[in-house]
Amino acid sequence: MTKIDDKKLFNSLPKQIKPAARFVRHQEEATGLSTSRFIQDVTTCLIPKAVFSRSLADLTENTFLEVSEEALIYFVPTILGEMAARKVFSKGLTPDLKKEVAATGVELIEKNAKNNKKVLPVKAAIALAAMAIPLTEYSLNYIKNLMTLKIFKKSDFKNIASLEQTKEDKNHQEKVKKSAQRNIGLAGGIYAGCLGLAALLAAKGKNSKVLQKVSEFIVAPGNKLFKNSPKAKNFMNKYFCMDFNSQRGKLCLSQGQLTTCVLTGGAGYFGASADRGRENLKETATRFPLVALYVIMGSKPIEKAFTKLLQKFGKCKDLIGNDLKVPEFNELGDLAQKLAKQRNTAPEKEYKSLVKQKILIKGLPYIFSIGVMGFFVAGMTVHFTKKRYEKSKAKQQN
Repeated sequence: MTKIDDKKLFNSLPKQIKPAARFVRHQEEATGLSTSRFIQDVTTCLIPKAVFSRSLADLTENTFLEVSEEALIYFVPTILGEMAARKVFSKGLTPDLKKEVAATGVELIEKNAKNNKKVLPVKAAIALAAMAIPLTEYSLNYIKNLMTLKIFKKSDFKNIASLEQTKEDKNHQEKVKKSAQRNIGLAGGIYAGCLGLAALLAAKGKNSKVLQKVSEFIVAPGNKLFKNSPKAKNFMNKYFCMDFNSQRGKLCLSQGQLTTCVLTGGAGYFGASADRGRENLKETATRFPLVALYVIMGSKPIEKAFTKLLQKFGKCKDLIGNDLKVPEFNELGDLAQKLAKQRNTAPEKEYKSLVKQKILIKGLPYIFSIGVMGFFVAGMTVHFTKKRYEKSKAKQQN
């Protein structure tokens, strides 16, 4: 049987399934977590919020926050890490050592590379430079408050969310303004400190045992804190490490950076909400835990559970292995031709079947996430905020 290339097999797909196939393929081919997660999070968060927006100010705030937050989290790390910090802080390394910067700190420490004393401080410096992302994320909620104050002349959440139209308090507006300016300045000051430490690590780290230990903690905190507990060590390194991941030799967003952004941003989210009134703070407390968990984990837990369910009922047998592993999209062409040879069928027929199975495995959890984490959370938040306010108002009147 003559081997058919993947492009011809893809072109043989029916028109109605090609868009879904392209989306699934793009999700797996995108660098790091960036492009696919940007599309996924904007779709999940912004569209439902736009549908349930309560005023023009509310819609403007949500649009500004969601687009800027997702762009900041999913695109800036690669630009800042790969195109800026890596070039600046690795200048003193040889060409061979510059390549090692792409490896994760955990990999370098665990293989005990002989050049770690030179490479790890540089990696730590690059990771500290990336603190611009979570600190900007923290600031965005305060920038949002200033924007709404400037454009709509509103600082009272009751007016922004159309719970009640009251006269704006000038003293409250000034309080919100000063708090925003103070917290944005605080974030700037912390980042200046991060850059100072980064410069020190890059310049002096290779000759200082103390700076070596600091570097190791930054790029592999789990190795330092949980030496005797592999599970705790791996969890810490995955979710609480500011080191970059790498793909094809280039730095890209890591899960640890994503978690740091969400948690640091959450502090700003709660602080900026509290400035505008208890109704805003309560709404944030209702929504943030669910949204934070979703942004950190994505639809992977749902996808894993769904894959297990499909296996249990004997579905998608050609793709789901005993260990629940599913082949990547770019492996489907070779698998289709292998199955076609075994079954004496056309590769195009097997490829079509495999792509449909792949879309099912990836697509339904994705749609479920949009429905539950998008529209349900947005609708629930708006509903409970209104009910809480009405109940509070009735209690005051009584």
